[in-house]
Amino acid sequence: MDKKDCRHLLESLSDYIDGVLEEELCAEIERHMAGCENCQVVVDTLRKTIYLYRQTAPSPDVPADVRARLYRRLDLEEYLDARLPGAKKP
Repeated sequence: MDKKDCRHLLESLSDYIDGVLEEELCAEIERHMAGCENCQVVVDTLRKTIYLYRQTAPSPDVPADVRARLYRRLDLEEYLDARLPGAKKP
């Protein structure tokens, strides 16, 4: 496989793993991985790493007001209502 294709895959890897990548791009990545063992290994390793982290990492105990400020600072206010019941937008 062309190294350019591998770089393109790596640019979109996080969104691909998270399942938020556009369907057309997902299909392109899957076609590429069908013929690129190195990229298959990278994707599998990242998936396993995420899985292990989620299984072993303790849940952070972040106070709701701190989390709300962080979401606002990161410009993620649309997630406040879903993540923080009762959180008020500025």
